Amino acid sequence: MKNIVIFGAPGSGKGTQSDKLIEKYGLEHISTGDVLRAEIKNGTELGQTAKRYIDQGQLIPDELMVSILASVYDSFGREHKGVIFDGFPRTIPQAEALKAMLAERGDKVAAMLELDVPEDELMKRLLLRGQLSGRADDNEETIKKRLVVYHQQTQPLIAWYREQGVHHHIDGLGDLDRIFSDICKVVDTL
Repeated sequence: MKNIVIFGAPGSGKGTQSDKLIEKYGLEHISTGDVLRAEIKNGTELGQTAKRYIDQGQLIPDELMVSILASVYDSFGREHKGVIFDGFPRTIPQAEALKAMLAERGDKVAAMLELDVPEDELMKRLLLRGQLSGRADDNEETIKKRLVVYHQQTQPLIAWYREQGVHHHIDGLGDLDRIFSDICKVVDTL
């Protein structure tokens, strides 16, 4: 089973590369962003709570996200080829909670793929995405807050996953097909 954490700052291409991985390898996909946006759109209690955090550029509380992830993960059944975790974990306690949740099921994270993109490029990508998609959280002020949160709370995961022996650095700047080829070289060895 190829459970993969796809990792990088907002705008690094996690969603784009996840789509390509799903198509090539038949993996399942959990995008915490997509799950949360659906909850917000449907006006659920979770969605309303999540919206308050997101509007401030903050992270969703760990217990909330882990229980959502466990439920979605279990919905795939036991026969899946693996899951791409996109947008989670974002902190070391979340990574530890994900490891524990998977271990309870006899599973583990096989690889953490870090898409590394310079900050000026991230800003350009996110502002363009906001214009094209109408996503309210893709405005300059919120993007800057999200990048600060990423650097302070999320970036330490690189060292944590390196210690776990599953970290893989991917240059996320440049041609999409070259980036995907670099990712496939890692996934093919799992």
